[in-house]
Amino acid sequence: MNPKSNILQRIEAALAAVPYPSSPEGLYEPIQYVLEEGGKRLRPTLLLLVYSLYRDDLERAIPAAIGLETYHNHTLLHDDLMDHADLRRGRATVHRKWDENTAILSGDTMLIMAFRHVMACQCTRRADVLDLFARTAQEICEGQQFDINFETRNDVTVDEYLEMIRLKTAVFLGCATKAGALIADAPEADAEALYAFAQHVGLAFQLQDDYLDVYGDPAVFGKKIGGDILCGKKTYLLINAFNKADADTRQRLSALIADKTMPAEEKIAAVTDIYNECGIPQLTLAAIDHFYALAEEALTRVALPAQKRTVLWEYAQSLLGRKS
Repeated sequence: MNPKSNILQRIEAALAAVPYPSSPEGLYEPIQYVLEEGGKRLRPTLLLLVYSLYRDDLERAIPAAIGLETYHNHTLLHDDLMDHADLRRGRATVHRKWDENTAILSGDTMLIMAFRHVMACQCTRRADVLDLFARTAQEICEGQQFDINFETRNDVTVDEYLEMIRLKTAVFLGCATKAGALIADAPEADAEALYAFAQHVGLAFQLQDDYLDVYGDPAVFGKKIGGDILCGKKTYLLINAFNKADADTRQRLSALIADKTMPAEEKIAAVTDIYNECGIPQLTLAAIDHFYALAEEALTRVALPAQKRTVLWEYAQSLLGRKS
């Protein structure tokens, strides 16, 4: 059986087996609702894939994997509330199906449950795992606040943007791989290299998401393109377009982003034309390749046979839609 397939089955079974109190009514139903929605289970899969490189007793790392997935869905629940989103994975979001107060309280409970799951992990380095998890959770909040701050700023730099996506997205992937290594009692140098590997994958993944929102095939990307343009989101593409454009083009771009009356398709096409004029697609693809190469280099520093490291590298390639 494919190791990733087996791991995914173990994750789903463990999530389904989590016991929930029957009262108070209305607190735990939304948590079960959110966790049964599915998704990629990316973070627990990374944790368990790394753990399986060093040890065979996968059950030992399951609680931490479930903790990370519970925390991830906690962030999605609160993100949906902050974004006033109606749907998540094709189903009503918690604040729409129940109400905003329920979303806040159930989301807070998920955060506490996530830490309790990680605390239940029986390993010699549990304190280190908990410290890593707590630091990561705080960094993700920092990244979210940077993202919120950027909404009202027109002077966001590329470095600021990269730091925001590192905190908001990439550090959690690093946490998953490093936690798997710590629980498995892997060498410290391996744990750090695995953290760097996953963090660079996360940066490449987020930049690719920015790119595909403009240049992706909707049938493959899974959603309509141009959403970031329509909401004026500060992405790697938009920030670089402002940096690369001449004064007249910059003024035109600013007017387009601020225009709330222009038909959606027309606005997306006009902004995309400016991106093309400024060489933004090539610039973004080069940045993705840069972080992809850093991830590959970091993985070679892990002191394991190449055939073992290949499992992780192939998983990273699958996330980025690559074959080589």
